Amino acid sequence: MHILFFSHYFTPEGNAPASRTFENCKRWVRRGHRVTVITCAPNVPNGIVYEGYKNKIYQREHIEGIDVIRVWTYIAANKGTLLRIINYISYMFSSIFFSLFVTKPDIIIATSPQFFCGWAGVISSRLRRVPFILEVRDIWPESIVAVGAMRNKRILRILEWLEIKMYAAAKHIVTVGLGYKQKLIEKGINPEIISIITNGFDSEIFYPRQLDEKFRQLYKPNQEFVCSYVGTIGMACALDVVLRAAKLLKNREKYNIKFLLVGDGAVKKQLQQEAIDNNLDNIVFVDRQDKHLIPGLLSITDVCLVHLKKADLFKTVLPSKIFEAAAMAEPIILGVEGYAAQFLKEANAGICIEPENAEQLARVVENLAGDSNLCKSLGQSGYEYVKKHHNRDTLANEYLNTITRFCGRANKRVMAS
Repeated sequence: MHILFFSHYFTPEGNAPASRTFENCKRWVRRGHRVTVITCAPNVPNGIVYEGYKNKIYQREHIEGIDVIRVWTYIAANKGTLLRIINYISYMFSSIFFSLFVTKPDIIIATSPQFFCGWAGVISSRLRRVPFILEVRDIWPESIVAVGAMRNKRILRILEWLEIKMYAAAKHIVTVGLGYKQKLIEKGINPEIISIITNGFDSEIFYPRQLDEKFRQLYKPNQEFVCSYVGTIGMACALDVVLRAAKLLKNREKYNIKFLLVGDGAVKKQLQQEAIDNNLDNIVFVDRQDKHLIPGLLSITDVCLVHLKKADLFKTVLPSKIFEAAAMAEPIILGVEGYAAQFLKEANAGICIEPENAEQLARVVENLAGDSNLCKSLGQSGYEYVKKHHNRDTLANEYLNTITRFCGRANKRVMAS
């Protein structure tokens, strides 16, 4: 098959949508399929184009056999509302235009969020008369409302109308968890057209390994107990909880415990300033790292923090950070309710806390720092679980089988008509 994939984010960006798309696509290429990805110049999360790239009208490269077309967009940092929407809309128009010059594909897939990327897939599939699959990784715009990023009711009504129209335009929907599927059903989507392909981990990158000496010297020189958060430092993550927990631990004179916040995002500078103002020298902020460096950072981590704002919508999510931490046999502190908490308990991969509860976070970190056997047990249990159920190789094959079945049904309908 020739698969045309619309994704606003793509490697070398290291966020969840970029990683999921790249890791699936490279495996489909290895299976003998042709894959074209239409994306933009890498710039997440600060709106600064990565070194080696330019925000050109059109540029093309090949990555692990994937034909990657990068189109011009209005570049904006991952914060605010208006400029980000302009960024999304500019990608939609650019990607639709250049998709017309791609050799006709057998299937078009578009991943959402944001849903203007989904709409690019909808419109391109109609112009090219090609079957369309929508991948739903987030319920957007509901997710931006949940973090308080948008309050204009008139704009929200328009976006919600576009959201429902996009779902209705898709002939098949792939989502990443049962929580999302149930949300879609609540919005009136036929459950028979929804498949679940969860996130997972790349076993070529994430696996238990020896401590990285370079990172140890930088961030763990005195054998401190390290709790790391690795990912986007944005509004949805509510990482002010780390500052409050760090303050509690410092007041208790727990000087052997350190927090690492690794990444960039809309609220990073604010959190850094608050840490300085409160003299929280038990928090270290680390700049965004290339994907291949993340395992080294995780190797010096004693426990990984996965955390989101306390909101009903986030009870449906299953963060990809869970899989990567578990794949390295690292125990997890999870500040996410709902399906993610159920997953963690089933895998026995860590300890759940109430989101935004600094006292619980401080207490759990303190307890784990004093119990190396528990850390090891939770890490090993999580590793065994995700190795069995969430390996990218298996999930990419499952996704490919879904595409193949859908293409077969779509072609039969065309022939019958």
